Amino acid sequence: MGNKLWKTITREKALQNGKWLTVENHTVELPDGRRISEWPWVITPDYINVAAVTKDGRFLCFRQTKYAVKDGLTLSIVGGYIEVGEDPQEAARRELREETGYSSSKWTFLGKYAVDANRGCGAGYLYLAEEAEFEEKAESDDLEELEMIFLTKEEVQAALKNGEFKVLGWAATVALAFQYL
Repeated sequence: MGNKLWKTITREKALQNGKWLTVENHTVELPDGRRISEWPWVITPDYINVAAVTKDGRFLCFRQTKYAVKDGLTLSIVGGYIEVGEDPQEAARRELREETGYSSSKWTFLGKYAVDANRGCGAGYLYLAEEAEFEEKAESDDLEELEMIFLTKEEVQAALKNGEFKVLGWAATVALAFQYL
């Protein structure tokens, strides 16, 4: 198996829905030369997720509802879209301040991950922010109701194991954070 990549031959916009969603149909060429037409490609902004831990070792989490989570409440962590031209770590710092009112001087980059390996959907930049300290009142613009809660490492581990983080990006960020804690 070589490092041959798929090639995009043509792109045609199928849907533009504001700044959050574009769907294209691509014609792609596989490494063996075969071509596939009407390959759907989804363009959404890249995003960040942050597992934030306070100076006293508690995780900053939210208990909230999300439209795509149909079976009730979920635990979540800090997250948001990266603005055009914004550095991902700066977006992480901004989102931590906006959503929680906390800031951190100790950051660990946990990696950049594709959301969907075959259809696009942006990329997630995942971070661990340690020694977080309260600075100012949060200015979150989340549409869903949310409650900020502080959980111990053991409570977060149990919640992760029990599937209480019901969005893959959040669960992955928390799980990766434990590799550094």
